[in-house]
Amino acid sequence: MKTLVIAEKPDMGRNIAAVIEPKAKNARTYIEGENYIITWAIGHLIGLAEPDAYDDKYKKWNINDLPIIPDHFKLKPNPKTKDQLKVIAELAKRSDQLINACDAGREGQHIFSLIQQHLKMRQPVKRLWISDLTPETIKKGFDELKDGSEYENLSKAARARSEADWLIGMNGSRAFTTKHNVLLSVGRVQTPVLALVYDRQKEIDAFNSAKFYDVEAMFKQGDSEYKGLWQGERIQDEEKAKAIAAKVQGKEGVIQNYDVKDTKEYPFKLYDLTLLQREANAKYSFSAKKTLDLAQALYEKHKVISYPRTTSNYVTEQNIPQMYKSLDQLRSTDYAKFAEQAEKKYVHKNNKSVCNPSKVEDHHAILPTNKMARNLAPDEAKIYDLIVRRFLSHFFPPAEYKVHTIMTEVEKEEFKTTIKQLLSEGWKVIYADQKKDAKKSRAKKDKEDEDETQGDEEVTTPFQLNGGEGVTCISSEAKEKETQPPKPYTEGTLLKAMESAGKQIEDEELRDAMKDSGLGTPATRAAIIERLKQVGYMVMKGKRIVITQKGKMAIEVIRGAGVDLLTSPEMTGQWERRLNEIAKGSASDEVFMANVKKFATMVISKVKVQPRVAKESFEDKPSEEAKSTRTRKKTTTKAGEEKASAKASTSKRTSAKKSASVAATDSAQNDSPEQAPPVPRTTTAGIAPCPRAGCQGALIMGRRGYGCSHYKTGCKFVIWKAQFGISLEPEDIASLAGSGKTSRVFMLEDKGQERQGHLVLLDAETGLIGIQS
Repeated sequence: MKTLVIAEKPDMGRNIAAVIEPKAKNARTYIEGENYIITWAIGHLIGLAEPDAYDDKYKKWNINDLPIIPDHFKLKPNPKTKDQLKVIAELAKRSDQLINACDAGREGQHIFSLIQQHLKMRQPVKRLWISDLTPETIKKGFDELKDGSEYENLSKAARARSEADWLIGMNGSRAFTTKHNVLLSVGRVQTPVLALVYDRQKEIDAFNSAKFYDVEAMFKQGDSEYKGLWQGERIQDEEKAKAIAAKVQGKEGVIQNYDVKDTKEYPFKLYDLTLLQREANAKYSFSAKKTLDLAQALYEKHKVISYPRTTSNYVTEQNIPQMYKSLDQLRSTDYAKFAEQAEKKYVHKNNKSVCNPSKVEDHHAILPTNKMARNLAPDEAKIYDLIVRRFLSHFFPPAEYKVHTIMTEVEKEEFKTTIKQLLSEGWKVIYADQKKDAKKSRAKKDKEDEDETQGDEEVTTPFQLNGGEGVTCISSEAKEKETQPPKPYTEGTLLKAMESAGKQIEDEELRDAMKDSGLGTPATRAAIIERLKQVGYMVMKGKRIVITQKGKMAIEVIRGAGVDLLTSPEMTGQWERRLNEIAKGSASDEVFMANVKKFATMVISKVKVQPRVAKESFEDKPSEEAKSTRTRKKTTTKAGEEKASAKASTSKRTSAKKSASVAATDSAQNDSPEQAPPVPRTTTAGIAPCPRAGCQGALIMGRRGYGCSHYKTGCKFVIWKAQFGISLEPEDIASLAGSGKTSRVFMLEDKGQERQGHLVLLDAETGLIGIQS
């Protein structure tokens, strides 16, 4: 019999097969050679069953049936990938050993464990644990296969994470949705993340701006000129500031203190995933999800970087020879001018800013491999460039500066100056070609941060003062400034807050220590942010994250129920720490789950006695622009359609029950990116061709419905989003337009009664739809 290798995705399976069975036969869903059969999981093939798998009564959402706490969690195959699961089951019958080659992390371990459990595979298991997909690493990994039992604690942690998310998501979403008659998605991780955004918005709303004045003066001694900032309590009186500026203008002064120190600046840390996402967001405005997808492509498809879903910014001693090989490879690429200047002597086992085994757990920092990068898409190249430059910077000496700190006194008024004089660029030479962009970015930031005190002035020309000689104040002015509110989150700054469970931590060592108790994991944070957008809790305005009225009210009703802990980033961060301890074998998964069950029960007891909040409280107040848009649209709306839309908008509490199952399922899985459904997107081509006979338009999504792009030339086809007590998604519209029937089955409200069925297109001229049981 043969050994069955199960990879997480097809690309990984093919990479592995090319190394261990180069002459194998490709059978589309698996690859078979003399000794190995290699197949793949396509992400999550198995998930936790929904509540109605335990009891039919759970098909209807009823707060009196809560909490739902299974004694034993049932598994359910993903219907979209059930054929691949059957393939694995058949291949397992021809195998006497299994190799878990899923991603080397908690979720990869979970994917394999669920397949093994569901298919009742009893064969002995070996574990492939590798950090990149180059042939050398794959071969080395197979030479050093671990026993599967060594990862049992990691499997326990993954299972506990999944079941805890199910308990909080299913119970929380059903409880708050049925209580308030609004589809509310609640999750163990997503809710505390939303609370971060909510609390920041409250700070911004409560902020009262105040004017203040800085006094700046320009001093001269011989050929040297420098700027000083007045020292003292913040001035709020304009006349006082102007008086100081006038008092020192043109006067002679003395240097009270002149201190010069030599300093060095070392390269920034190597990237972990969260740091890479933050910097890609700041530099390119990439979303966290986009950066993860690009990094995953560089890892899986191109094999030019190491495993990206890492929490570490360091490497071990064993990684250093590979780093040398990668450096040598870069000497024959577009990075040759930097790679040729790089010196290996700076990267060694005693350099703790690079090599720190105590801070490497599952995977080392993201590194370029020794494979040549070819045919990268433009955005892939941007992420690769970030990683390569950061990598190369560690093979250069530190940048060297002379820091001049000057205290100047004029007319008994003190001014402080700090000047950084660059002596040697060192590693910063790698970023010299990006200085123009950096200066533009810094100028923009300075404009945004006018409330901040003057920063260090950096110069590249020689600077020297004689502390014993006087100076002249050649100019001075009072500058009006204004205190600024806290800044709204961007995806980059939200990722930073998630990493430290919302704590504003500037100290790098302390922030590193918090990584085990952050919100989510590097692999899941992007999916959590996307999920919050998808359920309508927050939207993007440029780079800024803006919480919606629904998002605000979700936090307020949760806190109003007396379950503040459900919104607590710190508490959820402690849960994440406990999961990490379970993975290390230092905590019990059974104790953790017992506490989660108690918490879920407490949440339900609090929600049951909470007063209901008016449904309208969750709706955004329309802007004047939106009002006028709706007014114009109404002129083309038929009376019957208006009536149907009005009926849908005033549906009863029970009408939301089944449609909300999507919210509960997704929030229950919110720490598992493979489980979260894709965010529906519309393109310029539209969702689907307009079904109206002779019309060449396409269906596009509007505020309240899906209409034809040719509405200006008279096409009145429209399908309203809210009908029969549910909200239709773009995929439903595509099914209706293409086949005349939704592929999904809904629990629908019809004449005050609930009935199960598909929606069908009754009139291709107008978009009228009905129910088919």
